Amino acid sequence: MKVVGLKCRICGKEFPAEAIYTCDNCFGPLEVVYDWEWIKEHATKEKIERGPKSLWRYKDFLPVDVEPVDLGAGYTKFVKAENLGKVLGLKNLFLIDDSVNPTYSFKDRVVSVAVTKAKEFGMKAVGCASTGNLAGSLSAHAAKANIPAYIFVPKGIEKNKIIQALVHGATVVEVDGTYDDANRVATEVAEEHPDWGFVNINLRPYYADGSKTLAYEAAERLGWTLPDQVVVPMASGALLNAIFRGFRDLERVGFVDEKDVIFNGSQPYGLPISRAVKYGKSVEPVKKMDTIVHSLAIGNPADGIFAKEIIEKTGGFAEDPKDEETIEAVKLLAKTEGIFTELAGGVTIAGLKRLVEDGRIDSSDVVVAYLTGNGLKTADPILEYLNDTVKIKPRLEEFEEVIA
Repeated sequence: MKVVGLKCRICGKEFPAEAIYTCDNCFGPLEVVYDWEWIKEHATKEKIERGPKSLWRYKDFLPVDVEPVDLGAGYTKFVKAENLGKVLGLKNLFLIDDSVNPTYSFKDRVVSVAVTKAKEFGMKAVGCASTGNLAGSLSAHAAKANIPAYIFVPKGIEKNKIIQALVHGATVVEVDGTYDDANRVATEVAEEHPDWGFVNINLRPYYADGSKTLAYEAAERLGWTLPDQVVVPMASGALLNAIFRGFRDLERVGFVDEKDVIFNGSQPYGLPISRAVKYGKSVEPVKKMDTIVHSLAIGNPADGIFAKEIIEKTGGFAEDPKDEETIEAVKLLAKTEGIFTELAGGVTIAGLKRLVEDGRIDSSDVVVAYLTGNGLKTADPILEYLNDTVKIKPRLEEFEEVIA
């Protein structure tokens, strides 16, 4: 078996590979421990390249042993962004575009792994707390797995973000409060129903490892080499952590040469991780989150201290663009590369722009930036910043006046 167990990231205490997520010694988060000799024996580059064009081409690196619940997530568009790179002054800018996943966000990667693990554990239902993208993804994968889903969302979430959950038949519970309130209620439900798999709670160690495939794909698409720098959007900080572990996995099995990849994060203005990095402080929770980027608005990020540690030890930085910069970045990406990303992707591009302007990224660096969702999910906040339609009567002469 490739999964040995779980291990606390803080104190190192080891646990069996069960549906648990916090250490009973220090309350630290748990992560999956693998048998790397098993993986070295079974995984090869050739096997991966012959595999399915989804995240499951990397199954030997993922914490499941049963047939996956696979909607085709992963192995998405890998774009050499020449037009955007020219605007920003970058010669080797690449984008991993997860806006084209089955439910239009990177959450399909983590959910596919977590629901497969729930199936392996024989769980009777799945659930999550969500700001939208996870809700849509979990509901779709639960439908595919033929098990019920219970989804807890904060009050006021964009309707476009929960339509998917509702159409796939999930029970959506809108909690009168923030994401942190919804997450607290979901945690209590998970404790009350131990045979339910809450993907970002009691299945979190397995769920988080689905994001490592974003590292595997970057390396594979770059000819089994690592980039110089990455730019990752941050909510809880788990995505940045997973990509870092993914690169280390590939080094461990000898698929890539060892390289000190610089990790940069980007988070809306005023949120904990970027604020801590920028001002040299500890990651402290915030209650007021004044941003339209709801998918990144987590006031108490579970993996924030680890994300900050990775950014600092790799020589990276964290930017905190304001909402206006984020919207302009969404528009810039669309106008240069034909990609309409959601607001979280705008935070990535806005952060990238700042990093270049501040001289933190060299023009020749190989840079991979991550776009985590589709712009149609957060279209409403952008509408007021777009030009209105040009109105004419049905006469050629009026059109000619428009272009004159």
